[in-house]
Amino acid sequence: MCGLLSFPNPVNETSARIVAGAVAVLCVLTIAFQQGWLIPVLAYGFVARALTGPTLSPLGLLATRVVTPRLHVAHRHAPGPAKRFAQSIGAAFTVVATLLWFGFGEQTAALALVAVIAVFAALEGALRLCVGCRVFYVAMRIGLIPPRVCEDCAPFVAAG
Repeated sequence: MCGLLSFPNPVNETSARIVAGAVAVLCVLTIAFQQGWLIPVLAYGFVARALTGPTLSPLGLLATRVVTPRLHVAHRHAPGPAKRFAQSIGAAFTVVATLLWFGFGEQTAALALVAVIAVFAALEGALRLCVGCRVFYVAMRIGLIPPRVCEDCAPFVAAG
């Protein structure tokens, strides 16, 4: 069970950007066509990636096993704990959006949360700017997250 709930460290940024791009597209489709049924699909993906990396995530598996290996580019890597933190934020937003849509009938609020995810995913996919990772590094810098959580993050924490 521990092996299943492990998260890769380091994370291939190419795969992360592919997943983020797909998430951004799914979010835009959810909002544009008001397809609430896609919100739990997004939530499942984020929860799966936060818990297991790509292991239980269809988008994660597609990115890591099919798309990324076929790209002939120099792959960069990023510390896993920061990416896991970012996936956890996405999981929280999409789970709350699912509850808002299906539990409380608050479609506008749910779509607003999906829009936030769309923006963050688009920034990651298009510009390699992981907002969740930046929050993680700031939390480390101010002492909310202890250094032992991610020793590989030190250069990113110092760079700000």
